[in-house]
Amino acid sequence: MWQHIDLTQIDLKAKLKNGDIVFAGNRKLKIYGTLTCNAGKRMLKINRVFFTNEHEAITQGYRPCGHCMKTAYKKWKDAII
Repeated sequence: MWQHIDLTQIDLKAKLKNGDIVFAGNRKLKIYGTLTCNAGKRMLKINRVFFTNEHEAITQGYRPCGHCMKTAYKKWKDAII
């Protein structure tokens, strides 16, 4: 997991180009989603974290975004209830 504020613009672009970053999350809300999510794009840089894969986000205690990951969110929600 990488925090957005800890990465330089060059490092961030390199990780995106290499495919090291696939998902982004909100550190305070503990929600992760795709990099193209409109809800995620409004997030403050200080709260944004990046993940290599979905498993990494889940093991860190993050839940799927209800906007961009509807299927994964429904599975998560059904498992909780």
